[in-house]
Amino acid sequence: MGNRVYNFSAGPACLPESVIKQAQKDLWDIFDSGIGIMEHSHRNKYFDRVTHETEADCRAVGDVPEEYSIFWMQGGATSQCYMVPANFLAEDRTADYFDTGKWAQDSIAEVHHYGKLNVCGSSKDAGYNHIPKGDAVKYSEDPAYVQFTSNNTIMGTEFKALPETPGGSFLVADMSSNIYSRPIDVSRYGLIYAGAQKNLGPSGTTLLIAKTDLIENPVRELPKMMRYGLMAKKEGRFNTPNTFGVYLMGQVFKWILAEGGLVAMDEMNTEKAGILYDFIDSDSFYTPHALKEDRSLMNITFKCPTAELDGVFLEQAEKLGLTTLAGHRSIGGMRASIYNAFPKAGVVALVEFMKAFALEHAGAKA
Repeated sequence: MGNRVYNFSAGPACLPESVIKQAQKDLWDIFDSGIGIMEHSHRNKYFDRVTHETEADCRAVGDVPEEYSIFWMQGGATSQCYMVPANFLAEDRTADYFDTGKWAQDSIAEVHHYGKLNVCGSSKDAGYNHIPKGDAVKYSEDPAYVQFTSNNTIMGTEFKALPETPGGSFLVADMSSNIYSRPIDVSRYGLIYAGAQKNLGPSGTTLLIAKTDLIENPVRELPKMMRYGLMAKKEGRFNTPNTFGVYLMGQVFKWILAEGGLVAMDEMNTEKAGILYDFIDSDSFYTPHALKEDRSLMNITFKCPTAELDGVFLEQAEKLGLTTLAGHRSIGGMRASIYNAFPKAGVVALVEFMKAFALEHAGAKA
């Protein structure tokens, strides 16, 4: 490992080591151009190549149909909270949203600027420890679209099945924290967006995959920078994009393909999460936040018997190179984010520490 530690950060998160090493080279000189990637114009032939390879590899990884556009924007997933209703929700229409945590709430808060909102399912009353389903979900009669956050980074929950799309609606998904972590049927979505900084690359770039006919004509007149169709037509570079972010995202797509694609990612992520969940379930010292049936493979949340012990746990873990394990301030405890690039060895090291810590403080468990 050298002087690198195990980075359990929820984002910006760890990157594949081979990608980092390639980026080191390309920062100095990419494609034998004599110029580094961050110095190239976004309009020249070298960045043309970066753009086209990134799109092609993204399409290959997700088996994205030709009738879908792939492009990128700035402003993070947070900007998409208002971009989605601005483009798709007419003033007299209703959109259905799932409320499953902070990031879903951020999207819900922007809807009133454009149209009507129906919260079709919520787990707020249970501390967002599960995904609403079955009779707990009440769709409006004819929603313009149905939006959900596929993986809830803070709470550690994940949708295992796709929501329904009543009437003529389509699915919109914020996939920032689990995109390309497992196979995906893109044809079942109208729009997918994801901040790159968790599973795809560095912060500052947001990937969008959209059904082309849905984004060609927004429901209202919008500034150019808010029009999905224009952004797609201009290959994500209507204005100057985050060129390094696009490049590095492309390198991550190449890494996923080289590792065996999304089937391999799913197998690897299931194994990693299983190691940690199996231990948590076998030892009553730790309490998981999410209900078992809705647990995330990306973000594993748990607590010690007391908040004081949580602090001791984090301090000792840090000294062992098990870093950035603190849970979000809204729920406390610990959060182990183990995205695609996080190594299995780091999960094994965490479990070994957790075993020793639980044994040392066993008397604290009532």
